[in-house]
Amino acid sequence: MPTEFTPEKRKCWLLAAISIPLLLLGEAAATAQTRLASTDPAAIDRAVAAFTGAAIGTPGGARMASDPRLQLAPCGGPLAVSWHTPARTAVAVECPGPTAWRVFVAISPATGSTAATPRPAPAVKRGDAITIMVRGRGFTVQQPGEAMEAGAVGDWIEVRTARKAQPLRARIERPGLAVVPAG
Repeated sequence: MPTEFTPEKRKCWLLAAISIPLLLLGEAAATAQTRLASTDPAAIDRAVAAFTGAAIGTPGGARMASDPRLQLAPCGGPLAVSWHTPARTAVAVECPGPTAWRVFVAISPATGSTAATPRPAPAVKRGDAITIMVRGRGFTVQQPGEAMEAGAVGDWIEVRTARKAQPLRARIERPGLAVVPAG
């Protein structure tokens, strides 16, 4: 039995023929907008520049621009920026939203180049006899060793426990003592 197309049925078919592609187009646009809604790395750069008052690559500003390949969840509110280190060598940029995230941005020294910054006197010189301490939760083990390079208190240097032993990375805690943190 053939179906008769009344003007009302034709109107419904025409409306469906137009509406379905528009709905699909709307879904594609929403998907694209979701992709675009992710936090832009340039927004991180702008927030850091506003916080530090210095442009990227200048003294007191971010050392380099955020990687454009960085993909972070969309941030529902404004980015929170704070100093990450007391020496003001890095800032933390946080998204307080429902999908919270945090990135750290290195800051160029405010006094100019690192070479112009005076270095503290070395606490350990290359070849010095030192105590190497392995420190973990509830235990410490120490052994005599040798500094493979010079460094000040707080610096990470290579040390070794015996002449032919593999070098380890340890932090100078005080003159004559380097600590290897365990766990």
